[in-house]
Amino acid sequence: MNRLVPRPLRKFYNAIWREWLIYHLADERYKFMFSPPPPNEWVVIDCETTGLNVAQDQIISIGAVKIVGNQLITSERLELLVKPDKEVSAESVKIHRLRELDIANGLDPEVAVAKLMQFIGSRPIVGYYLEFDMAMLHKIIWRMLGQGLPQPKIEVSAMYYEYKNAQLPINLRGQMIDLRFDTLMKDLNLPVRDAHDALNDAVMTGMAFIKLRQLLKP
Repeated sequence: MNRLVPRPLRKFYNAIWREWLIYHLADERYKFMFSPPPPNEWVVIDCETTGLNVAQDQIISIGAVKIVGNQLITSERLELLVKPDKEVSAESVKIHRLRELDIANGLDPEVAVAKLMQFIGSRPIVGYYLEFDMAMLHKIIWRMLGQGLPQPKIEVSAMYYEYKNAQLPINLRGQMIDLRFDTLMKDLNLPVRDAHDALNDAVMTGMAFIKLRQLLKP
């Protein structure tokens, strides 16, 4: 819808849309998400799930960490276990190593997501293939708010593509680029933690975001 608005009017349109959402948002507790974000701050998130089917699978863990400027603030992190309604398959346990026993005392999904929203505040959200994580979170958030999270979303794989594409000769730009996370981390010469752990993945994604911001500076 925003694309249909003439560019000079978009700032005005966005402001009106934000005010409309604030006014109509049912739950007063979450109106803070529509406030101006702290300058030069972001939150990196990652979710582990029972599978990759957005319609059928559920979140079982959430990891998030704050970035201020060019610093990853690991002392300000969030790590939550979430109890799903369905059984965790053996195949998914092999990936994220979270068993039924591990998440038996996990938080109710809406409680966990409320904690995540408080942690994010109004900061832009950073992630690697963030679209999937947001789709999983929005299944819960829509029940709570009647809408998805309003914060800007920043995709690290898109930043990496932009960086790699700019390095190619002009006649070769626009071709396929390997965007796998292992490839990205190795190419950026960044330390790797154990994968498929929500907090570890958020921290690694945060490191990649910080370095790519520096590499993409004019």
